[in-house]
Amino acid sequence: MKKILLVEDNEMNRDMLSRRLIRRGFEVAIAVDGRQGVEMATTETPDVILMDMSLPEIDGWEATRMIKGNPQTGAIPVMGLTAHAMAGDREKCLAAGCDEYGSKPVDFAELIEKIQRLTGESE
Repeated sequence: MKKILLVEDNEMNRDMLSRRLIRRGFEVAIAVDGRQGVEMATTETPDVILMDMSLPEIDGWEATRMIKGNPQTGAIPVMGLTAHAMAGDREKCLAAGCDEYGSKPVDFAELIEKIQRLTGESE
């Protein structure tokens, strides 16, 4: 069973995404801000991190840079999620160290495809 660390401060988004991911057979760990996300990347050793980019404490951009800069967590794939789907956001996510990018509202089928690519799985 693949473990996903969901770093999301919005309770409704967290609830919806985590329930759908669990139904798809994933184990889900949840962080509610960037600081907790960075800590849990180490303690939970997830297979993939879904990182909201607009977070309290430490934003998703900085949290991703910290995760990718740590030898212990640097190889964990990070998918940036943002509601600010504007020109240049994908590039900004990738420049911060994200391995993949998704916009909100989340297209769940597309999200699953990207998670499977990041973990080297296919359905």
